[in-house]
Amino acid sequence: MSKNWYPVISQEECTECGSCVEKCSHGVYEVGVKKPIIVNPDECVDGCRGCQNICPSGAISYFGDTGQEVSACGCCSCS
Repeated sequence: MSKNWYPVISQEECTECGSCVEKCSHGVYEVGVKKPIIVNPDECVDGCRGCQNICPSGAISYFGDTGQEVSACGCCSCS
């Protein structure tokens, strides 16, 4: 798991679909009052973009993202 890589949700772009909460098997997210919140950022797998890839509104970016392509991280959430 990583302390240098975790998702950041744009509250303005989030449509409250819950796809990220359902996709992540690492317990990074929890449903807040309406929108998902990040409750366990340290559990995010370095380089995993599973939740970003399925977010229909493009509301997810990552702290620690250098813009370099990372090969598949191997976690079950990426695929």
